[in-house]
Order: sequence, then C-alpha cells, then structure tokens
Amino acid sequence: MAVRKELIDELIATGGGSLIGPDGLVKELARMLVERMLAGEMNHHLGYEKHDPDGHGSGNSRNGKSRKTLKGEAGEMTIEVRRDRNGTFEPKLIEKHQTRFEGFDARILSMYALGMTTRDMQGHLHDMYGVDVSAALIWELTDSIQAEVKAWQDRPLEALCPIVYLDAWMVKMRQDGKVDNRAVHTAIGINREGQKSVLGLWVSGTEGARFWLSVWQNLKNRGMKDAFVICTDGLKGFPEAIEAVFPGTLVQTCIVHLMRASLSFVNWKERKGLAADLKSIYRAATAELALAEFRRKYPKHGVVAEVWERNWQRVIPFFDFPEEIRKIIYTTNAVESLPMTLRKVTKNRGSFPSQEAAIKLLYLALQKAAAKWHTVQGWREALRQFAIRWPERMEQARMSWSESNQEQESACGGKVIQPPFPFPRWGKAGAGGFPPRRRAR
Repeated sequence: MAVRKELIDELIATGGGSLIGPDGLVKELARMLVERMLAGEMNHHLGYEKHDPDGHGSGNSRNGKSRKTLKGEAGEMTIEVRRDRNGTFEPKLIEKHQTRFEGFDARILSMYALGMTTRDMQGHLHDMYGVDVSAALIWELTDSIQAEVKAWQDRPLEALCPIVYLDAWMVKMRQDGKVDNRAVHTAIGINREGQKSVLGLWVSGTEGARFWLSVWQNLKNRGMKDAFVICTDGLKGFPEAIEAVFPGTLVQTCIVHLMRASLSFVNWKERKGLAADLKSIYRAATAELALAEFRRKYPKHGVVAEVWERNWQRVIPFFDFPEEIRKIIYTTNAVESLPMTLRKVTKNRGSFPSQEAAIKLLYLALQKAAAKWHTVQGWREALRQFAIRWPERMEQARMSWSESNQEQESACGGKVIQPPFPFPRWGKAGAGGFPPRRRAR
C-alpha cells in the first residue's frame, strides 16, 4: 500500500521529537493505528457507526473505553480498548486479556532456546526494547510448551530407521532434593529419506540393560519396527537390550568415539600424525593387517592399539559394509554437531531445578538445530547397498508403509496418499523396492 509523500512530510513536521524511541513518532503512529482498527472492529460488532441514529433501540451500544498496556518489540504501549454495554465485544486484533503483541512470546522462547538465563533475558529485553518482563512471565511462557514436549516425546515413528546414533552427556539437575550429574541420552536416527531426526531424549542416573530395554521398548511402541545399524559408545548393557527388542540389528561401536578415546593417550604434538594413521585402520580393506601395521609403526603407543582390540568385536561389523555405508557411519557431522549444540545451551546454567526444566530447554534447542539439517550426503548409494544386503527387511518396511497408507487413506476420505520418500526401484519392477515418488499436483 502506497502512502502519499505529503502525508509523510506532515507527520514528520508535526512529530516534533524523535522518530524512533519510547516517545517517537513511529510508536505513536502504531498506537493510533491499533486504536483505529479496534474502533473499526467495534463498528462491525454493533452494526453501526458512532453517533449513527440507526443505533437507537438496537439492544447494544458503546460503553466507554478501558486502558491496556501492551508489551512488544517497540516497548510498552498504552492503548484504549472500546467496550460495549452487553460485554459481548471480542476484539480479534488485540484479544481480551492479551498483554503482549503477537511474536513477542516467540522471541522470548527463542532467547530461552539459545541458553540465556532468566536474568539475561530480562536485561536484554530492557536494553533493546525498554520492556520490563518478570521472571514469572518467562517461566509461564516456557512452561506452556510442556504439553508440546510431551507430544513430541510420544510422537509416532517410521517403521524403518536404517541408522541410529546414540550419544549421552552429563547435565546437573536437582533430583530427590540434591543436585547431581545425570546422563541425558539422545537417539539420532536417519530415516529412509536420508533426513536426520532426534527420536527422543531420556534421562537416567545409571546405565544398564533394564534402562536400555525400556528405551527401545518405547521406540517400538511408537511404531519403530526395525533398524539396520546402531552406533554406540560401548554403552553398558546395550547389546543385550537391543537383541531383546530388535534381534536383527547390528550394534556398531562408534568410530568417532573410538578415535577420541585413542587420542586421549597421546600428547598434543603427536596427535595429528597418529590420527591420520588411525584412519588407515577403519578405511583399510583388511583391518587386522592395518592394526598390525599401526602396532609396528607406534610401538610406544601400544595402549592405543589395545583400545581398538578391546572393542574389536563391535568394530568388526563396520568392515563388512562397502565404502558408501562406511562414510555415513563414521562421519562426525551426523553425530557430533547436535551434542555440541546442546552443550552450548546448557553451559550457562549451573544446574536445572528439575528434569522437566532440562528437557524443556533441550527440546527448544533441538527445534532450532533441526531447522539447519539437510539430507545426509551420499544417502542414495547407501540406500542401494541396504536394499541389496537386506531385501526382505526393506520389503517389510514397504508393507508397513502400505498398511499405514491405507489407514490414512480411510481417514482422509479415500484420498490417495503418496509416499513421503524418494526411493528408486532396484532390479525388476516392484522387486525389493518402494513405490516411486510422484510429483505433487
């Protein structure tokens, strides 16, 4: 909408003071526009203009105004809201009991997701917008997403998640009246489209088969029926739990964590060269020969080779895969970027008052991090290798999708739902492959 140049000149000439600020022209103009729009809503509600004779005997009329102070990015603004005599006026622009402009709550949640403390947010809002926000308001806003967090934790999952990474980090939180370090476990899955997603967050004080059995039973109850490879960091009791729920899944020791554990025994000057030689172990066609060569080249670092030998039974499955799948399993980007982001948002807080408060912050941080995720590089080649290696399990996943599609089709009144993943066919038409993607009309 174009505004006449003469009107702008008149506003600047009559404004007198500053253009932008607590008492600036822009803020005053916004206040007048809001009040004018509320007056228009009142006219529409009553059915007649102010002082219009048609309003006599209509059964409802104007009944003065009430003041309301709104908070927003322009600071605090006091407006006058019209009232009607019957009390039935429900404004849409500024609803009843609304004290903040639209978008202001989202900005507070965004700052909270960045790891800012309550005091930091209060100071930032005061310095930037001149708005004083109470700690109770911030707590009320952040606590309002608890239902959303619960729904996210219980959301249904896809039947097949080819690769799953498990990681954990320690967070201080209050439990049973004392502050203690508790492990926050996260599962990062790569779905059939090559998209990363966090399957859930779980907090525990101890690890063991019983704990992991409950985690995997939770994933199974939410619809996950199979996983080809699960990468872990030698978690205690994990192999027994995964074999009880998903017996056909390979448990692979995470190469990234194994490299990190190996380099912890080496001084800083030797790390670069030794790390390059360790890569030759998990990139070699014959890993045993590469490990023997490493022992010969670094006789004083036998403890590093022993780290690999102690975990050798969980490293061996890695070498059965072709290069396309190896790259995805040992890459650091898929597994390391998320924990680094979550540690960044929790380091500003000494401890969390409860487990729910910690999960709430981590959930908001996950939402911001997931917006930057892209399809895993080289996923199509890895998908073809999975189809060759496990054609029956891929077919079972396709059948599970078909059943889910039929349920959704009946719920949508017979509308055909296209598959949400771009899978090609392998071999003959319809043999071991998923339905091809169709263009949306």
